[in-house]
Amino acid sequence: MIIVIFLMTVVGYIIIELPPGDFLTSLVSSLQASGFNVDQAALESLKRQYGLDLPPYQRYLKWMGGLLKGDFGISMQWRRPVWDLLKERLALTIVISTMSVIVTYLIAIPIGIYSATHQYSIFDYIFTAFGFLGIAMPTFLLALIFMFLAYKYFNISVMGLFSPSFQYAPWNLAKFIDMLRHIWVPLIIISMSGTAGLIRIMRGCLLDELSKPYVVTARAKGLPERRLLFKYPVRIAINPILSTIGWTLPGIVSGESLASIVLGLPTTGPLFLDALRNQDMYLAGANVVLVCTFTVIGMFISDLLLVWADPRIRYE
Repeated sequence: MIIVIFLMTVVGYIIIELPPGDFLTSLVSSLQASGFNVDQAALESLKRQYGLDLPPYQRYLKWMGGLLKGDFGISMQWRRPVWDLLKERLALTIVISTMSVIVTYLIAIPIGIYSATHQYSIFDYIFTAFGFLGIAMPTFLLALIFMFLAYKYFNISVMGLFSPSFQYAPWNLAKFIDMLRHIWVPLIIISMSGTAGLIRIMRGCLLDELSKPYVVTARAKGLPERRLLFKYPVRIAINPILSTIGWTLPGIVSGESLASIVLGLPTTGPLFLDALRNQDMYLAGANVVLVCTFTVIGMFISDLLLVWADPRIRYE
């Protein structure tokens, strides 16, 4: 895991550095386009401050040295410590993404089981159509549709997580209740594509298990259908879903960037995209490190869950 994270920091740094120029180059260009004169002495001072006067490999070593000490650096765009910027948005990102994951699994697994055990029923066709629609529709498009329908037919805005009066208010019970009133829209939008995909996976895997000889034999011996279903086929069919849990943790950090931008959510996703556009190396690099770290931790958790759920994997 440590080797993978290290290699990803190298790859991430190279990709961030690939576009020509740097943050100060973009800043100077925008200032000059607005008619402002740039003080060269101040520009050189900023280059030294951010290490932009160093060769790329030395900038990487400087950045990695800070990471090993727990220092994510100073954001060039915001002129603030990177960790302070991430800390402000990480809590809400974790809340939204974690609740979305819970909603996704609570809906997808029962529906997938029902569709497999009631194959070709009317509800199976309905859930199948929903699955294809959810997989095909991007989250940002679904967010735009929700915004349009809510404003046109109910005259309400679904953007953001708080009402205007609570936007910058300190946290209290009233602000928390106001967040719960607004959070259901992001939950539906972010969860839909994941739910649709998992329904198809659960249905397909369970149908494959239900046709195997051990299920036919157990049914012929008179084992109750509910016990037969949940003790054997469901436990095996759920393996592919357990293996995808590892991919949900990086989603907690990225916060479904496009949907967050459309809905105006204060998550880390829009912050990451803005850092990439402005070539803010320290802020973008910190996001890459967090996403990579959560990915390898998530895959490790998936491996443990698979070993726990399926004795065959444990013995092998």
